[in-house]
Amino acid sequence: MGREFKNENTDFLVDCIMKLESREECYNFFKDLCTFTEFHAMAQRCVVAKMLSEKKVYSDIVNATGASTATISRVNRSLQDGADGYDIVFSRLEK
Repeated sequence: MGREFKNENTDFLVDCIMKLESREECYNFFKDLCTFTEFHAMAQRCVVAKMLSEKKVYSDIVNATGASTATISRVNRSLQDGADGYDIVFSRLEK
């Protein structure tokens, strides 16, 4: 398989995630799927994205999350030029 974002493997992963029904099931699945570091890196990126969407400044985000400015910049690019995935999730969390 090439480097396309969507393929049979990623479709299967997304289908698996969509079948999870509780926070505990999600924790268990991701504990099996990811390393501690991978899981916490994803969590950190989500928090960074939320803080950026709330117009927090980089220094506050670094202090609150421990994320590098490179990570914050990368997440910011996703918020500006990405697929609106963060926006969709954040708007649903507010409901």
